[in-house]
Amino acid sequence: MLYQTIQYLKFLLKSTNQHGVHSPFVYNLVTKCFYNKTKFKAYNSLKSYKKSLLKNKTRISIIDLGPGSKKTTSKHRTIAEIAKTSGTTLKRAKLLFRLSKYFKPTNVLELGTSLGIATHAIAQANNNSHILSIEGCPNISKFSKDNLKNFKNIQIKNGDFATILPKLKNQTFDMIFFDGNHQKETTLKYFKTLLPTTHNNTIFIFDDIYWSKGMTEAWETIKQHPKVTVTINTFYWGFVFFRKEQAKEHFVIRV
Repeated sequence: MLYQTIQYLKFLLKSTNQHGVHSPFVYNLVTKCFYNKTKFKAYNSLKSYKKSLLKNKTRISIIDLGPGSKKTTSKHRTIAEIAKTSGTTLKRAKLLFRLSKYFKPTNVLELGTSLGIATHAIAQANNNSHILSIEGCPNISKFSKDNLKNFKNIQIKNGDFATILPKLKNQTFDMIFFDGNHQKETTLKYFKTLLPTTHNNTIFIFDDIYWSKGMTEAWETIKQHPKVTVTINTFYWGFVFFRKEQAKEHFVIRV
């Protein structure tokens, strides 16, 4: 926790808003998506979904294939506890909704379904998208699959990322949300495994790039990869773009 606090203070000193951005692509993204103040009707649905999870007292057994929660080591948790300690915040769910609405990705991959808060937000924004979400814990996967069964554009798979991801190399994704394992080596491994699935306009979003010193090191390594041209650090998330028409540049933006 101390590490994150120190890093956040450093982030505040380095970060800027749209006025410090000279790239038209990034400027438009910041002003028309990140800072979009429109009160979309879908936000009510996002709020209701999160509220329903926070009220759900169903207790399930947890199998963590990653480092697990920093707030509890219990292997038996209620849905409400998971939503409170590990689920995507409403603010970030709204941002994911806007990102999906802005970029209109057709094929989306999510690593780490959890309770489906992020999955739900992406699906709400774009009916034409197909979202493949992978969850390591079988009980959480089943819960989310049942809970989101009315969304025909969501496919939830249970399994280990290390086993499933190599089988996706021949596919192409427009957006990939990395939110299932917050460890340096595995994050870099999944990044490299999924590089063949990218095209010029693919977006990678990495959750919790300041989760630990190792995750920050992974983020810094990813930024330097030759295929990566533009990155945006919003502290909680790291955005990666592969746009060949742009010079390599890294932005630190307050959202």
